[in-house]
Amino acid sequence: MEGMEQFDIQLENEQLFWLNICLAFLMFGVALDIRIKDFKALYQHPKSVLTGITAQWILLPAFTFLLLWILRPSPGIALGMLLVAACPGGNMSNFLVHLSGSNAALSVTLTSLSTSVAFIITPLNFLLWGSLYPPTAEIIKRFTLDPLSLLWILTQLILIPLFLGMLCRVYLPKVTIAIRPYIKVVSVILFLGIIAGAVWANIDKVFVYLKHVFLLVFIHNLMAYFLGYIAAKSTRQNIRNTRTIIMETGIQNSGLGLIIIFNFYGGMSAMTLVAAWWGIWHLISGFSLATYWSKRPIPALGITNDRI
Repeated sequence: MEGMEQFDIQLENEQLFWLNICLAFLMFGVALDIRIKDFKALYQHPKSVLTGITAQWILLPAFTFLLLWILRPSPGIALGMLLVAACPGGNMSNFLVHLSGSNAALSVTLTSLSTSVAFIITPLNFLLWGSLYPPTAEIIKRFTLDPLSLLWILTQLILIPLFLGMLCRVYLPKVTIAIRPYIKVVSVILFLGIIAGAVWANIDKVFVYLKHVFLLVFIHNLMAYFLGYIAAKSTRQNIRNTRTIIMETGIQNSGLGLIIIFNFYGGMSAMTLVAAWWGIWHLISGFSLATYWSKRPIPALGITNDRI
C-alpha cells in the first residue's frame, strides 16, 4: 500500500489537453438529450426528483465519509472514493434505466440536474468531506487545491459544453439528430483510449495495486445502490421510481473524477485507480442489475403508474 502512494500515473500536457476536450465533448453529447422540460419536472413532481437528488448529493458523500472511518483505506484511496461520491450521475444511467423498464423521464431529469450544477456541487462536496477526514485533509492541503481554479475548469468542461449542447438542440434540431449518436461513440472511444494509454505506461504497477481498490469499489458501489433504495423507500416511491433512483445513485460520472485527478493531483495513482475502476465496475454492476430488472417487468409486479 505504501508503494501505491509513491507512484503517479502521468499524462503529457498534450494528453491532458485531449482528455479535457473529450470530457467537454461528452458533456456536449449529454446536453443534446437535455430539454427545458426536464428541469420543470422539479416543480411538477418534486418528491421523486428531490429524493433522487438527496440520495446522490447528500447521502452518498456523507455515507462514503462514514465508510472511510470504518474501513480506513489509504489516504489516496479514501480521497478517490470521496471524489467519485461527489461527482454527478453518469449519463449511462439513462440507458440502463431504459433497459430495465424503469422511469426514463425521471432518470433524464436527475442526470440533467446533477450534471448541470456539478461545476459547483462536485467541488463543494469533495472539499467539504475531504477536509473533514484527517488523512485526506492533509493531501488536500499539500496539493493546495484552489476552489476557484477548480470551479473555472469545471465551468469550461461542463457548464459551457452543456450550454452549447442545449442551444444546438433548440436551434439546430436536425443537426442534433444527425450528430448525437456519433458524438457519444467517438468521445467515449477517445476518452478511454487516452486513459488506456496512460495506464498502459504503468501497467505492471496497476496490476499490482488494483487488488487494493477492487473490493473497496465493490463495497462503495453496492452502498450507493443501497442508499438509493433507502431514499426511495423512505419517501414511498413506486417500484419504477425506486429502481430509477437506485440506478441514478449507483452510476457515477467517474470520468469527471479522472479529469480532476489529472488536472489537480498529478495523476495520483490511488485516486486514479479508484476512479478508473469505478468507471468499469459500475457499468458491470449496472448492466447486471438492469438485465435482472428487465426480466421482472413492472406491469407483472402490478405497477402501472409511469409518472415521475
